[in-house]
Amino acid sequence: MGHGGYSYEAHQAITSARAKLPAQAVFTQRTIHPLMNPLGVAFRESRDSAEHPSTTSIVFALDVSGSMGQIPQQIARKELPTFMKALLDAGVTDPQVLFMALQDCAGGVSPLQVGQFESTAELMDQWLTWCWLMGGGMSAYESYDLAFYFAAHHTKLDCFEKRGKKGYLFMTGDEPCYDELKSHWVKQFIGDDLSANVPLKKVIADCAALYHTFYLVPDPGRGRQVAGFWREYLGEQTIILGDPEDTCAVAAGIVALSEGCAANLEAVGAKLSGGGLDRARVARVLNAMKPWAESIGKS
Repeated sequence: MGHGGYSYEAHQAITSARAKLPAQAVFTQRTIHPLMNPLGVAFRESRDSAEHPSTTSIVFALDVSGSMGQIPQQIARKELPTFMKALLDAGVTDPQVLFMALQDCAGGVSPLQVGQFESTAELMDQWLTWCWLMGGGMSAYESYDLAFYFAAHHTKLDCFEKRGKKGYLFMTGDEPCYDELKSHWVKQFIGDDLSANVPLKKVIADCAALYHTFYLVPDPGRGRQVAGFWREYLGEQTIILGDPEDTCAVAAGIVALSEGCAANLEAVGAKLSGGGLDRARVARVLNAMKPWAESIGKS
């Protein structure tokens, strides 16, 4: 997948047209879309092509439980064009974006939804708005591990296979995860036979072998509740946002800095300002990125 060119103007037109629509008019699925069911899927592929000779693969794994439904709505109404423009203005080559949506396996209904890697505004938007915003929540956990597992074992990336460059995975959430991935849930929802449960540390390590893996907490309040858990597994790649609306801007800054398209946070800020973000919001984005940027010597 991933054919076709990207148009910022076309993308803005899509998001602007729905800016004032209620959520149920934007996200119309009331059950899982059959094309987003991961059961039996061999691979989602991010491949180079004549149009996109040097792809950069990016996954957004969005928690769609009740407390987290705000972020998919913000991405669909406003932020995704900003994300793509920031990447392209920074010089990130041929971005291809895949959306996942996740919930708690304990609910027994569609805890993972998976789109395709896409390059065009229309197809990115299609998969995003096909996500079923389930709401609710069955326990004190969400099944982030199932999304990590799918990314690690059911995606193929030309950036990695041809150029040895990892993709990027941005997971949003505000809960801890089960301490091991249950083999019976992998069988039930993806179809793979595992001989035993898999410790969360191993699940994340497998994902991190293919993706630069980040966990984005939507605000400082929820950061105080859950960041300690995730930093045990992801260190400073646990990012505490100043506001949920910064999800895409922070992700774009992380990709630009990691890809060498910006030398440091100041350069990231200049690119975001040039793309239209106001001064206060740029400062908030950079503040969220700072602990991670310091950890890699690019603050």
